[in-house]
Amino acid sequence: MKRLINILAYILVIIGALNWGLWGFFQFDVVAWLFGGNTAWLSRLIYAIIGLSGLWCLGSCGRCCKALACKSGECSCCGKKEGQ
Repeated sequence: MKRLINILAYILVIIGALNWGLWGFFQFDVVAWLFGGNTAWLSRLIYAIIGLSGLWCLGSCGRCCKALACKSGECSCCGKKEGQ
């Protein structure tokens, strides 16, 4: 279950990064365009979910790096065990 959450969170973070890139280069906000403006409740919900995904990825990256650095047990990101 945790692996699925990690995958979904990373996908949402990539979507958020692409949205920020489009905003930076072209001043085009895909989320606002799709969901009725940047102040619409659905857009704000999407922004919040993407923000929470970023926090989740930040936390999971720390757990993954610690697991890989000390090589003890299973990686929390990909589920691989030491030596795989």
